[in-house]
Amino acid sequence: MEFIRDIHARTRSNGRPALSFEFFPPKTDEGDRNLFERTLPALLRLKPDYCSVTYGAGGSTREKTLGIVERIQKDHGLTAMAHLTCVNSTREMLEAVVADARRRGIRNLLALRGDPPAGAAEWTKVDGGFEYSWELVRFLRELGGFCIGVAGFPEGHIACGEGKLVDWQRLKHKVDQGADFVITQLFFDNSDFFGFWDHLRNRLGSQVTVIPGILPILSASQVKKFTTLCGARIPDAMMRRLTELGDDDEAVVAYGIEYAAQQCRELMDRGVPGLHFYCLNKSRSTCEVVERLRLP
Repeated sequence: MEFIRDIHARTRSNGRPALSFEFFPPKTDEGDRNLFERTLPALLRLKPDYCSVTYGAGGSTREKTLGIVERIQKDHGLTAMAHLTCVNSTREMLEAVVADARRRGIRNLLALRGDPPAGAAEWTKVDGGFEYSWELVRFLRELGGFCIGVAGFPEGHIACGEGKLVDWQRLKHKVDQGADFVITQLFFDNSDFFGFWDHLRNRLGSQVTVIPGILPILSASQVKKFTTLCGARIPDAMMRRLTELGDDDEAVVAYGIEYAAQQCRELMDRGVPGLHFYCLNKSRSTCEVVERLRLP
């Protein structure tokens, strides 16, 4: 399997954005079947360049995450990246996970601090573990043999009380520890992304590859929940439209597809290196968005 940094170098030379999707480990056997028998085959027809698989809350799906990544790579020949967090893990535990990933042929890792475990009000460091994601990045770089991605926040991290400019400076520091690329949190106003991207490149002097994360809206209640959790903003015009559509889920999905397609067109016009879709283990909306973009 390829390093994701090499994938982006190749697609950049071909003049097109890399296409990638994110999945989460299903909690049931039915969810597993849906992912591997319906969602993944449908998305593979779009010829993606790579995909990623998340951790569960508190690192609860570590084994399953690695298993899904391994299966995608072996059964479908698609480069896949495993998320890795600091939650509930000592340095020795993380080293064991990384060794397991290496044995499975996993070459790409997304290094994250991670969210607090279920029931915990605040994130706390485990004795012998890491408090910040930059420490995990440096740890992985020292182990060697992996392409390392990190998360970026166009509107600033929700836990950063000092404001987004401080958060972006911390991202620059994290990248400097050895990260190869940044995938952003979801956002709905492209001006937030462009301001973030410009600040990294022109104010902080970082030329790291930055990939926007796109979420096609599936329901009004869902997007409100997600934005509350991650601190992203729903633009006023979007909120008004979602209010107008109310409980008409089919209309909301159609609106989400059109909105995401417009978002992606503008991002592509500005030369983003890739598009990373949070598809939520479903294929319809992401497929329709990508088909409308007519990627080369």
